[in-house]
Amino acid sequence: MRSKSIFLIGGMVILGLLLSAFVSSQTTQGESSSVRTLGVTGTGQVYLTPDIATISIGVRTDHESASEAVTDNNAQIQQVVTALKDLGVAEKDIQTSNFSIYPQQQYDDQGNVTSTIYVVENTVMVTIRDLEMLGDVLDAAVSNGANSIYGIQFDVEDKTAAYTEARQKAVEDAQVKAGELADASGVSLGQIQTISETSTYPGPMFDARGGGAEQAVASAVPISPGQITITSDVNIIYMIE
Repeated sequence: MRSKSIFLIGGMVILGLLLSAFVSSQTTQGESSSVRTLGVTGTGQVYLTPDIATISIGVRTDHESASEAVTDNNAQIQQVVTALKDLGVAEKDIQTSNFSIYPQQQYDDQGNVTSTIYVVENTVMVTIRDLEMLGDVLDAAVSNGANSIYGIQFDVEDKTAAYTEARQKAVEDAQVKAGELADASGVSLGQIQTISETSTYPGPMFDARGGGAEQAVASAVPISPGQITITSDVNIIYMIE
């Protein structure tokens, strides 16, 4: 009889604990579902003027002899590189980006192969840190044998401060929007629950130019780099009091 009483009392204690846990869980869920929030997105933009440019400058040669094609190409590209260095382009800012050699068959009017020539292409990627000398660089390259000029890409070397400024502007924009919405709704803003940020940068601005000396000469005229935009979007969720 005594053991039955102990068992009964123990069962009631366990049941009481389960009921207590259930009520506590329901209360917590009820409180969570009653939490009110206000979410806003703020945007900040910073406009930068490019301070560097990169451009691909190449030499293409062809000859019936592969070795002759390579020899001619080496001489021409070295002349181009020397001319760029004489203008003040640092050696570290001249980097080989492509070197290729391949056969190219020649055909007569009937479509028969008449001969084979070997084409050699050597391209260097040149970084210009003084945009005022960009036209002179293109002119010097063409004058010294470059016959393959590709697009100019404008960029900003150091964008760290710009990203910081864009984020600050985005947060300020979000705060203003949150305040306006709270006032219009007759509520008060509480603490921030979450905050997240994404930054976007369109990448280097590309000024497409075709290959060939004629296009390169045209590129020697003054070129406007325009502006680059850095954008930051901040998402903030506030508690509503």
